[in-house]
Amino acid sequence: MTITLHTWNTPNGRKISVALEEMNLPYTVNTVDITKGEQFAPDFLRISPNNKIPAIVDPDGPGGQPVSVFESGAILLYLGEKTGKFLPADLRERIPVLEWLMWQMGGFGPIPGQVHHFRAVESEVDRRYGLKRYSDETHRLYGVLDRRLADTEFVAGDLSVADFAILGWAWRHERHQVELGSYPNVRRWYDALWARPGVQRGFAARLD
Repeated sequence: MTITLHTWNTPNGRKISVALEEMNLPYTVNTVDITKGEQFAPDFLRISPNNKIPAIVDPDGPGGQPVSVFESGAILLYLGEKTGKFLPADLRERIPVLEWLMWQMGGFGPIPGQVHHFRAVESEVDRRYGLKRYSDETHRLYGVLDRRLADTEFVAGDLSVADFAILGWAWRHERHQVELGSYPNVRRWYDALWARPGVQRGFAARLD
C-alpha cells in the first residue's frame, strides 16, 4: 500500500524522500506549502501536532492498521523498522546509527538552520553576531563529521538512516556557506551518496 508523505522541499523533507526511494517503498507526495502557512491547517495538525513537516501516513502500519508519524527522525526509524533496511537489528550495531541520527537532529540541522535565518536578516548589526556564532558552530559540526568519516565509509559503518538524515542538511552546504572541499572526508561521503540511484530519485521527487 502507498505511503503518503506530507512535506515541502526542505532538508527534512528530503531525508524522507531519499529514504523512501532507497527502501523501494511506494509513496505519494502531498505538498504542504510552508510559505503559505499550510502547516497550520487543522487536517495537518491532526497528523503533525507540532505543525512541522514532514509527516507520513502509512495505511499499512503495525498490525495492518493505518498509522501517522511526525518528526523526520522518528519517520526514518519507523521506516527502517518497517522494512528492515538501513537500521541494524543487532543493538550494538544499531547504537552508532542512533547516535549519529540524534547528532543530526540535535545539531546538524538546527544550527545550519540558524545560519539560513541570520543570512536573511537585513540589519547588519542584527545579522553580524548571530551569523558568526552559528556559522562557527556549523563549521565545527562539519569538522566532527569529517573526523568520523576518516575512519568509516558511512557514519555508522554501513549505510543507514543516519546518513539519509545528515545528507538532507549537507545538501544545503552552499547555503551554509561551507565549501565541502575543506572537509575531504565529507566530500567523499557526499559524492558516494549522490552516486546512488535511490538518492538521486529522492532528490528528484517533486516536493513543492
